[in-house]
Amino acid sequence: MKTAASTSPETVAQLQRKLAAAESENDRLLALMAKKEAQWEAAKAALFEQFRLAIERQFGPSTEKYRVEQHDLYINEAEAAVDEEDAAVGEDTAPAEPAPETNAPTKRRTRGGRIALPPELPRVEVVHELPEDARHCAEDGTALKVIGEEISEELHVVPARVEVIRHVRRKYACPACEEGVQIAPAPAKLLPKSNASPTLLAYVATAKYQDALPLYRQSQIFARHGAEIPRNTLARWMVQVGERMAPLIEALRQHLLQASLIHMDETTLQVNTEADRAASSTSYMWLQRGGPPGQQIVLFDYDASRAGRVPVRLLGDYAGRLVTDGYEGYAEVVRRNGITHAGCWAHARRKFVEAQKVQPKGKTGKADWALNQIRKLYAVESQAKGLDHEARLALRDQKSRPLITQLRTWLDKSVQQVLPKSALGKALHYLNGQWERLTRFLDDGLIPLDNNPAENAIRPFVVGRKNWLFSHTPSGAHASAAIYSLIETAKANGLSPYAYLQFVFETLPTLGEDDDLDTLLPWHWKDTLPA
Repeated sequence: MKTAASTSPETVAQLQRKLAAAESENDRLLALMAKKEAQWEAAKAALFEQFRLAIERQFGPSTEKYRVEQHDLYINEAEAAVDEEDAAVGEDTAPAEPAPETNAPTKRRTRGGRIALPPELPRVEVVHELPEDARHCAEDGTALKVIGEEISEELHVVPARVEVIRHVRRKYACPACEEGVQIAPAPAKLLPKSNASPTLLAYVATAKYQDALPLYRQSQIFARHGAEIPRNTLARWMVQVGERMAPLIEALRQHLLQASLIHMDETTLQVNTEADRAASSTSYMWLQRGGPPGQQIVLFDYDASRAGRVPVRLLGDYAGRLVTDGYEGYAEVVRRNGITHAGCWAHARRKFVEAQKVQPKGKTGKADWALNQIRKLYAVESQAKGLDHEARLALRDQKSRPLITQLRTWLDKSVQQVLPKSALGKALHYLNGQWERLTRFLDDGLIPLDNNPAENAIRPFVVGRKNWLFSHTPSGAHASAAIYSLIETAKANGLSPYAYLQFVFETLPTLGEDDDLDTLLPWHWKDTLPA
C-alpha cells in the first residue's frame, strides 16, 4: 500500500501540467477573441466608411475636385515631394523679377452676363423705320437723312415643322403606238419600304442617341405636330437603320485597328428578350476609341458577356497600345497579341478621392498626399500638351519619373499600415496592383495618363440609358451600337451629329457595290458647323 508521501510529487506534477494546459488554452482563447475583436472593429470601420460614401454619393457634390494646399499636409515623411516652384533660391541665383503688370482684359464672363451670339448662325434683318410724318425736321421741315443705324440682336427659334414630300414621277409613252412606257427612276432610299425620309431618320436618331429622348416621347411630340407615328414604328426604323449602317461601321473598324493606340471601356446594358437569358440579365456595351487628331473613331459594340473573349473578338490581331481601366478581362488579348497595356490614373485617383471623403472633417491624411502627387503628374501632362511624343517622353523622364519614384516609396510604406478593406486600403491596393500598367507612360510618349477619352465617349450612352432604361431585343442593342458609333465619331471630329447622319443616310443608298465607303467617313466631309 502506497503512502500519501510517496504519491504526492506525482499528483503535483499532474496538476501543474493541467494548469499549464489550461493557461495555454486560456491564452489561445484570449488571442482568438482579440483577433475576432480586431476583425469586428475593421468590419465596423469598413461599414461606417461605406455609409459615409453612400451619403456623399446621394447628397454630396459629384465633382472629384479637391482643394488641399501643400502646406496643409501633415504627413512629414522623408520621401514627401517638394514642389519645384517652391524650391529654395540658391546663393548664386538672383531673385526673379516681378512680372510686368498688363491691362489686358480677362476673358472671364461675369455671372449672368450676355453671351455673344455665334457669327455663323444665319441672320434675318428686320429694319425699323421712323413713321413717315416723323422723317422731317421739326424746325424747318427739311427731310431727315440716314446718318447711321443701331443694331441689336435676339435669338429666334423656328419650331419643328412636320411636312410631307411628294415624289411625283412622270410617265411617258408614245401616243402613236402606245408602247414603251417610261417613268422617271425612283429616288434611292435608305429604307426602301418605309415612308421615312433621311431627314426624319436623322432627326429621330439624334434625338434618342444624342439628346437621350426616348422614342415614346418623340411619338408624343410628333402627335402634337399632327403626325401619328407609333413608338414601335420608330423603333423598327432605328433597327433597320442600324442594320444598313453595318458596312460603314466595318469600314470604321478597319481604320480603328490601324491606330497606334486604342482606348477601351465597357458599361452595363439590359436586354429584355434575349434567347436563353432572363430579362434581368446584365449585358454589356463595349467601346473602342482611337485614331490621330482629326480622324478619331469611336465604336460601340454590344455583347451579352463581359468575358475576355469579347476584347479578343473586337481587337482581332491588333498589336499596338491599349489603354483601359483595371478590369482583368483584357489580359487574354494582351497576352495573345503582345499588346502594350497601359492603365488609367483617373481610376486610381478616384479611389483616393473616395478615401478622402471618409476622412474626419477638416483633417488631411495619406489620401491627400497621394492626390497631391497625382495632381503633379497631371500638371506635367499639361506642360507636355502639344509636344511630339519624343519631347513629351523627355519631359516625363525629367519631371514625372521623380514623382513616380517618390510615390512608389510612399506606397511600399503605407500599404503595410492600412487595413486592406478600408477605403484607403482599397485605394492603396488598387494602386499597387496596377502599378506596372500605370507607370507604362514613362517609357512611351504616345501613351496618355488616363482612359478619359473612352469614358467621355461612353458617357452619352450612360446618360441615355437612364431615360430609355433598356433595349427590347439584341437587334435593337446592335442598332443602338451602330448609331451611337456614328454620332460619337462625328462629335469626336468636330461635326454636327444631325448633319452628318443626314449626309450618310442620303448618300449611302446612292452608292454601288464597288463604290468606296471611305467617302462617308467624317474627315472626308466637313460641310457643317463645328460641334
